[in-house]
Amino acid sequence: MAERTEKDKRNGGGPGKGGRGAERAAAARRDLARELTAAVRGEVSATAADRALMTMDASNYRRVPDAVVAPRDAEDVAAALRVCRERGVPVVPRGGGTSIAGQATGTGVVLDFTRHLRRIVALDPAARTAVVQPGVILDDLRAAAAPHGLTFGPDPSTHSRCTLGGMIGNNSCGAHSVAWGTTADNVHTLDLLTYGGEPVRAGRGTDPEGRPTGLPPRLRDGVKALVDQESTLLRTGYPTGLPRRISGYALDALLPEAGTDLARALTGSEGTLGVVTEATVRLVEAPAARALAVLAYPDEAAAAEAAHTLLPHRPLTVEGMAADLVGKGATGLPDGGAWLFVETGGASPAEAAARAEALCRAARADGATGHTLVTDPAGQRALWRIREDASGTATRLTDGSEAWPGWEDCAVPPARLGRYLRDFRALLAQHGLRGTPYGHFGDGCIHVRIDFDLLTPPGIRRFREFSTDLAALVVAHGGSLSGEHGDGQARAELLPAMYGAELVGLFGRFKDLWDPAAGLNPGMLVRPARLDDNLRFAPLPKGPVPVEFGYPQDGGDFSAAVRRCVGVAKCRTEKLGSGTTDVMCPSYRATGEEQHSTRGRARLLHEMLAGEVVTDGWRSPEVRDALDLCLSCKGCRSDCPVGVDMATYKAEFLHHHYAGRLRPAAHYAMGRLPRWLRAAAPAAPVLNTLARTPLAAVAKRLGGIAPEREIPELAGETFRRWWWRRHATTGAPTGGRTVVLWPDTFTDHLSPEVGRAAVRVLEAAGLRPLLPPSAPLSARPPLPLPRPGLCCGLTYVSTGQLTQARAVMRRTVEVLGPLVGPGRPLVVLEPSCAAALRTDLPELLADDPRAARLAAAVRTFAEVLEELAPDWTPPRLDRPVAGQTHCHQHAVLGDAADRRLRERAGLEGALSGGCCGLAGNFGFERGHYEVSVACAEDQLLPAVREAAPEAEILADGFSCRTQLAQLGERRGRHLAEVLAEGLDREEGTGR
Repeated sequence: MAERTEKDKRNGGGPGKGGRGAERAAAARRDLARELTAAVRGEVSATAADRALMTMDASNYRRVPDAVVAPRDAEDVAAALRVCRERGVPVVPRGGGTSIAGQATGTGVVLDFTRHLRRIVALDPAARTAVVQPGVILDDLRAAAAPHGLTFGPDPSTHSRCTLGGMIGNNSCGAHSVAWGTTADNVHTLDLLTYGGEPVRAGRGTDPEGRPTGLPPRLRDGVKALVDQESTLLRTGYPTGLPRRISGYALDALLPEAGTDLARALTGSEGTLGVVTEATVRLVEAPAARALAVLAYPDEAAAAEAAHTLLPHRPLTVEGMAADLVGKGATGLPDGGAWLFVETGGASPAEAAARAEALCRAARADGATGHTLVTDPAGQRALWRIREDASGTATRLTDGSEAWPGWEDCAVPPARLGRYLRDFRALLAQHGLRGTPYGHFGDGCIHVRIDFDLLTPPGIRRFREFSTDLAALVVAHGGSLSGEHGDGQARAELLPAMYGAELVGLFGRFKDLWDPAAGLNPGMLVRPARLDDNLRFAPLPKGPVPVEFGYPQDGGDFSAAVRRCVGVAKCRTEKLGSGTTDVMCPSYRATGEEQHSTRGRARLLHEMLAGEVVTDGWRSPEVRDALDLCLSCKGCRSDCPVGVDMATYKAEFLHHHYAGRLRPAAHYAMGRLPRWLRAAAPAAPVLNTLARTPLAAVAKRLGGIAPEREIPELAGETFRRWWWRRHATTGAPTGGRTVVLWPDTFTDHLSPEVGRAAVRVLEAAGLRPLLPPSAPLSARPPLPLPRPGLCCGLTYVSTGQLTQARAVMRRTVEVLGPLVGPGRPLVVLEPSCAAALRTDLPELLADDPRAARLAAAVRTFAEVLEELAPDWTPPRLDRPVAGQTHCHQHAVLGDAADRRLRERAGLEGALSGGCCGLAGNFGFERGHYEVSVACAEDQLLPAVREAAPEAEILADGFSCRTQLAQLGERRGRHLAEVLAEGLDREEGTGR
């Protein structure tokens, strides 16, 4: 075992758990999976990969299940419960896995409702109700209701991926709860199954004997007896004046004066009483128009104290956040130290704006220092994104420190919020902790991530002590330990501080009545595990894992980089909204599989490091298979609220996975593409001819290239050769600011027309582009010998050949180091190469200060024109544009300068988000073609098809242009080509 342990550590994983006990457990899992497979029609899996994907939700907790079942219908749920009941195996219902208190994790069998049980069974606009299955995504229900002018009121920030079943389990709320309440306020009836297999139709009302309707006799009599016996406690044991009382079981909803509302009592029970198979929910009328007022205040306390004073104006939202949570790129906020996001509605834009203006006047009179009023929907979306991303951005403090949930959503009466926040800040300081509160100020509900040290025993002790003290503080302010996400394991242990032992004991009796075998989600809410047990960080390596990249944002620690994923699952968004430029996560949108989401891959990497479920470390086939469909688009680097960088993690993994082993053919063929293209350049005409013969199929098979792909044509004359031929003919360019133009591999060998166009435009703008030599000036070989080419290392990085990538990059730094710097930028035409030079190069050469200087000198084509030729007037083209912003440009470089340049040239319209799907070598590799096409069909191809005939199709990346050429009907061009053509036309007309 000692030898195995050391091997695991070398491979990046912790020690595996072996022996007879592990063998017996594995055999039991196999038996369970076989029995479940025979009983249900949906998918059943006990593989390491599928179990690893379900070990965590968005909380601090981790529990390893034995199997995962994706039931197809209610009958499957019943069959799975029967098998588990007979074997004494616990069951955990799971929706989108975005729970923050740990209730979506568990041992035993996880029921995954996101695969099949996601049908909107019925929608009745007249009755304003919808019948939904538990796996329905909230945004899908809202989209179905929207044509009728309706919506589902509760809308947590995870609305694009959370499920109705999960919302019912947690009694979710969201930003609009001040207007439309919690999920419990919007549930009409629930169909569910108990662990014992009893069907329940939970609604409101009683039979003639005063017993709740919809229950089997055992439960019907038991619930009535419990309420009758404990009616005094139910009437006096709950705090009042709390719009966000989510903690515990809502047993007071069973009182006669509350209408004996069993559906309300079960909403928020966290899957501990029954498994929801269908629900009838209420819909509300959606305002025809909305306006968003962002009110500025000097500080967080002032905003919190003002929030409840706005409620008489009947706003739709009153959301708060302070300056320490706002990212660097946030724009549009009025000057201030804290803000309230207040939305108003109306029958028309004018009415919504008038209500917002009246509210702003009242707020200014009551302490607001400024405001911004936005009626444009796109502008509102941009501002709301700042607030919605807070659940992720809050996990990193301004100095980069990690922060964690656990006390994510306490709630107090809204009028006490300001006082509570001051006391909360003082308590943080007392314990030496930091956090950035934000949240639903109008409801008195605060979200916060705190910089707990959950890795060491002293830090965990402080976590526990703070939790105990904070529970007492919340109760002192008349609050609820949970105001949105439920108790789960994070807070349930402390419920006696809020409710007292007697009422908490009644919760236990209610649980025993519904689930006497304790088979549903044990350890949650009732008789919970300790709040400092099952922490997800416990099995991770105690020290840094040897890696290749520098991980500068994570202190060089790969474990810390992987820990960035907290599970908010923005990467699981299935449809990009209109007008968004987001990219993440194209492979998930193509497959719908958790393992192909950024979160899923991060979970598998976490389990690889833990070494308990995924036991092969860097050699793990589970991680390899999950990363296989990662396009390395880098979208998560910018779109993930916590900045998970899966492209880098993939390159790191592939480097270790194939160390000393034979690689896939595509890694040799396309990962080393710059080398092959340089060798092939002299024979380009012959090779182009051969590529149109049957020999091409043989070459593709040998090179690991998808048979559906056409081999791109090689340039008859490379860009570099054209440059030096022109240089020899016309002499060196003179005058103007010098810029170094990077002859990337794709431009040089495959799209030299882009390079020639860029030279034309740069010179017209008064700049003097120069190409770098192909080797260090001090070490140039004699002319008869071939010179090694310069390269950004992109293809080596994307295939995980990091040793070769580092060697290539060092040569590039040696050549370019003396040539570029402040005032002399490096202009890179290919966005993926620019991104590699700006990020991958300094992160792989972290020990070389020249790398950081070179990265700082990198500029895109549009950036250099804006910075060094601000007075240049581009040709006026006056036509619409369509196409797609390159994913690497979106994620790393930004496209603000490009948008401004297009606007100056009269190129009107926005480019779509997403990824083209070719993504360098990805779309060419055998086995990737279908996913590549699906990614293109997500955004790019529809945008091009819908474009006007006269529209210019812009695609700055070679991959994007190639994908269009092979899948689309219209050719894409680089912006430089379009501008150069405009210059030629103006010259031809004498302008």
